Amino acid sequence: MVTKRLTHLLAPTPAPPRTPSSTSTRGPTRALSCASDWGLLLIRLTFGLLMAGHGSQKLFGILGGRGLTRTADGFAALGYHPGKLFALIGGLSEFLGGLGLALGLLTPLAAAALIGVMINAMVTVTAAHGLWDTDGGVEYSVCIAVVALAVAAIGPGRLSVDRFFPWRAGGWPGAAVAAGLGGITAAIALSL
Repeated sequence: MVTKRLTHLLAPTPAPPRTPSSTSTRGPTRALSCASDWGLLLIRLTFGLLMAGHGSQKLFGILGGRGLTRTADGFAALGYHPGKLFALIGGLSEFLGGLGLALGLLTPLAAAALIGVMINAMVTVTAAHGLWDTDGGVEYSVCIAVVALAVAAIGPGRLSVDRFFPWRAGGWPGAAVAAGLGGITAAIALSL
């Protein structure tokens, strides 16, 4: 009798029927995409393309931008010497980091580029003005850095180039790479 009860308690229970909400992301019955995939794509495209556009203003002088030479003058006035080198690094970080985020390509590195340039912007330009953007504060830069870090932590999603790579699922390693490299590169740029 005791054996019969133990056998009954230890017997595996049948799995509940699979529904679309309980289907594994790796299961064959999962749809090719879902609302969260499209939502993440929308975030990546919006922030990524806006940052790529911002970088192209610095690099190429398009979209109402000043171009590399005038941007270099601004960087030099902020204490970045040589100004042209730092303007190039900042513009490329925004342009390539933004494109990487938009495409979901090398997402932790793209996020690191955006985080690094936003930390520099906060420290050298906006921190003295407080939090709110209306006063010239850090609000905008914080939002960009947090979105970039969040995308690295969540992963770029199924609608990305990175879907073929191990870091496609995000997680702590992707977030650590983005935050760590972004912080280190910002610290190096600020110390020069």
